[in-house]
Amino acid sequence: MDIYSGHINKLIEQLSRLPGVGAKSAQRLAFHIINMPQEEVEKLTRTMLDAKANIRYCKECFTLTDKDLCPICANQARDHKTIMVVEHTRDMAAYEKTGKYEGVYHVLHGAISPMLGIGPGDLKIKELILRLEKDVDEVIIATNSSLEGETTAMYLSRLIKPTGIKVTRIASGVPVGGDLEYIDEVTLLRALEGRTQL
Repeated sequence: MDIYSGHINKLIEQLSRLPGVGAKSAQRLAFHIINMPQEEVEKLTRTMLDAKANIRYCKECFTLTDKDLCPICANQARDHKTIMVVEHTRDMAAYEKTGKYEGVYHVLHGAISPMLGIGPGDLKIKELILRLEKDVDEVIIATNSSLEGETTAMYLSRLIKPTGIKVTRIASGVPVGGDLEYIDEVTLLRALEGRTQL
């Protein structure tokens, strides 16, 4: 037996499809939205539609942005000769919170995972190799310390080393199996400063 009417159930169902939102959270969000003033609901809806319509990949690093180049790639004060390779935009944001990294990034949008059917061709690896044709001194591989992250790091290392570009890996201050987006800034900074050459 349904407790709520069809529209409420539909809203709860749609919200529960969002990552990290369980049934109870979806229910709380649904009732919050229902109780919001009409103008705020319309503003929220417009903001989500505008984001969906205008956000795209940065032409340089492939993070999400609403311009051709993200603010980091467009910043000439950054060290464009040092590229940190991360799995997701969230990981890039985690390193930016440290305030200590001066280089630029490259977002792969995942990691190699044969079990999930994700191979090198499914990631932004080809685009990274094209970037390395420019003046690059170092590539820092900052993939997660999971099996998939380590596999991706080794694959990239083997691909990049023959070019003569220095390849380093973040230190193991990041726990094995940990996702970068959930790790505190101090641990991320120690991992960055303790990176080793591959």
